[in-house]
Amino acid sequence: MNQALIEKLWDDIDVDRLRQTLIDMVDIYSPSGKEEDIQLYIEDRLVSAGIAVTRQEVDEDRYNLLATMGQGEPQLYLVGHVDTVPAWDLEEYCATEEWGVVRGLGTADMKGGCAAMLEAWLALASLPQEQQPSVGILFVVGEEENGDGSAKFLETARPPWVIIGEPTSLSPCFSHYGYLEVALTTQGRRIHSSLPELGHNAVESMLRFLLLLGKDALFDRKNPQLVYSIREMSSSRAGFVVPDQCETYIDLHLHPGGSPEKVQKVLKACVAKAAASIPGLKLDIRFDFSSQGYELQENDYLVELFENLYPRLNLPLQFNPFRSHSDGNLFFGAGCKPLILGPGSLETAHTADEQTSLSEVESAARIYAALCLNGFV
Repeated sequence: MNQALIEKLWDDIDVDRLRQTLIDMVDIYSPSGKEEDIQLYIEDRLVSAGIAVTRQEVDEDRYNLLATMGQGEPQLYLVGHVDTVPAWDLEEYCATEEWGVVRGLGTADMKGGCAAMLEAWLALASLPQEQQPSVGILFVVGEEENGDGSAKFLETARPPWVIIGEPTSLSPCFSHYGYLEVALTTQGRRIHSSLPELGHNAVESMLRFLLLLGKDALFDRKNPQLVYSIREMSSSRAGFVVPDQCETYIDLHLHPGGSPEKVQKVLKACVAKAAASIPGLKLDIRFDFSSQGYELQENDYLVELFENLYPRLNLPLQFNPFRSHSDGNLFFGAGCKPLILGPGSLETAHTADEQTSLSEVESAARIYAALCLNGFV
């Protein structure tokens, strides 16, 4: 490890500039599908620093941003998604700062990581060209929906390594849960609500099925192999009637070694069992999205690098699996090695109290810069 060069890099990280970058990014509303304003902001920041930037079109008015440095094909890309979930019922989603903590939509997932990557890149770009590593930076759109930004990038590039700045509280994640999205629809018969015996209540059918599903050993809340969450439920909307349709979405996060196909078989068996025990059940099940988890082989050099860096930054070092879904699954499926590492935590992501600390964002910038310089050359 080139300690002197790392110290120079860290000296070039401008904490005040980084803070302002994070606040600016959070203040730009960028839900999936409406990412152009924040991409224009990032592009301007890079171009103003004399860095060549490439737009990669994803669809109309939506594009990824790419930049590279060093000689030859990049061995590593820093990857950040600029989109957030919609504001939904949030009255205020812009950035607020208090006691070193920044709150607002996207602070953890993952504008904190994006701001840190941008600052690390500006520090790396200040090095003489002969000292610049062979790395790239990629800001993608659409992660919160279907990963179309990363999918577009992977059509033309397959870097050996990527670092994705999802919120991990700075824990390096060499393993990643898989994900299965399940859509359930029950059908009933609509009738006036005063005559329920003449209709068939689709909501009641759905609830009975979910209770049956919850009794299966696979969906035991204590099962460490699977995280089971009923995300959304809605019924046909009409006044004073027995509902004739009910839709439910379930998120299933599978342990890195788990098989989405096996879980699908269990779910289909539960549907068949329910048909015999729930009168009048008409249930459709769909699997709208599926991705396999992964476990990267242990990399002794990287582990040693983390063991050197984290004490210098006064950070605890823990290696944990990443429990949520991310574009890491796409990159792994394409043959890349995705390391998930970023500021903020999943505990507050997608909530009204979403937040990240400035100290974590600053540490992330230092970690990214050091990894680019020493970990993947």
